[in-house]
Amino acid sequence: MAKKKTASIEELSSAELYELAKRREEEERRQEEEAKKELIKELRAKRRALVRRHKKELAEVDAEIARLTGKSTPRKKSGGKSNVTDAIVGIIEKAGRITTSELKAALAENGIQVANLPQTLAYLKRRGRITSPERAIYEVAK
Repeated sequence: MAKKKTASIEELSSAELYELAKRREEEERRQEEEAKKELIKELRAKRRALVRRHKKELAEVDAEIARLTGKSTPRKKSGGKSNVTDAIVGIIEKAGRITTSELKAALAENGIQVANLPQTLAYLKRRGRITSPERAIYEVAK
């Protein structure tokens, strides 16, 4: 295996100098990118720590407010729609087959207001939880 001789800059041709400069520039660009990625990684970790601390402090303040006012802290709703959709499926299940107007009446009896009942029924049909054998008649999917 022949050893490659290292030439001094004066001995290199202009094309070789140009190639050397391009390689050096590319290496510097890669180093800058790696440094930038590392900095971004550190900043994201710092942000996560700040958010965790912020949430903890907010929970402490909310707990103190609740203690002073005697009210419980507000809880996050889980999905919002799940209770309405579960109620609709439950009513349809009890009835076997139900029309839209009967469903609206049953929801009103249970104190559930659904302003967008057609969209909710379409959602349940897409999910395969209910079927519509006829127009405006619904039943639980089997």
